[in-house]
Amino acid sequence: MKIPLCPASVVANGCSLKVEREGLTLCVFNLDGRFYVTDDACTHGPGSLSEGAILDDIVECDFHGGAFNIRTGAVEAPPCMQPLRTYAVELVDGTVCVDPARTPGGG
Repeated sequence: MKIPLCPASVVANGCSLKVEREGLTLCVFNLDGRFYVTDDACTHGPGSLSEGAILDDIVECDFHGGAFNIRTGAVEAPPCMQPLRTYAVELVDGTVCVDPARTPGGG
């Protein structure tokens, strides 16, 4: 089941947007015209990744400074220890959509 999140045009290159849909709080990232979606909540504490700093494909949590790879969800810097959940993204008529049952690898 695809969940439409936002028009792709509202997320500028190198930026992110917090989106709440169907009980999920997600973060939509635009990296050079490619869109990625992760959970918005940091896995370490109460930080919101949509408010974090983005450098290349890394987002730094604004709360404790931990960092994640936006493309893979892998931990890039402590104090984070648990990877971030990522979602398979599909653009449908200019809208960023996710299927929460699928991961980026097709799972």
